[in-house]
Amino acid sequence: MAPAASKLRAGAGAGLGALPQRALAQYLRLLRLYPVLTKAATSGVLSALGNFLAQLIVKKREKENSQKLDVIGPLRYAIYGFFFTGPLSHFFYLFMEHWIPSEVPLAGVKRLLLDRLLFAPAFLLLFFLTMNFLEGRDAAAVAVQIRRSFWPALRVNWQVWTPAQFVNINYVPLQFRVLFANLVSLFWYIYLASLGQ
Repeated sequence: MAPAASKLRAGAGAGLGALPQRALAQYLRLLRLYPVLTKAATSGVLSALGNFLAQLIVKKREKENSQKLDVIGPLRYAIYGFFFTGPLSHFFYLFMEHWIPSEVPLAGVKRLLLDRLLFAPAFLLLFFLTMNFLEGRDAAAVAVQIRRSFWPALRVNWQVWTPAQFVNINYVPLQFRVLFANLVSLFWYIYLASLGQ
């Protein structure tokens, strides 16, 4: 009995050590079978996490002792991530690969300029419109929010995202670009959520 028990314990230990490998293998399988849905789900989860962390940071910064967190905030970010960030990013990266193939001179620079000058402002505007809609604000409040926050957020977007997107577009394999951007977005959404506070 003792050898069987030690074998069982060794197998359980190996199972825990293999958990990240199994999770990665499952993610890669889902990415291959359902690329848009997988990227949408990943975007939704990481967007919600970014909003949740932003709330914790704001509470700590303002030394607010309340234990209450806005559960609707992460839900709004999850909706935005799932329905907009994941799918739009997936198709945008594919579009860039086909429209500006790697063989084109300065392809990486051209893709970066397309991303930074066209996609980023449009995507940021979509973010503000969607979030304000999900918060139930009227058109006048949306206009005020956009006038107040759009340009400062776009300038920070260019500062934060330009180096990240340079790496993403030029060095990250196509199937992982949305995931890479989602990880950067985790911190970006913390910043955007703090603007709304």
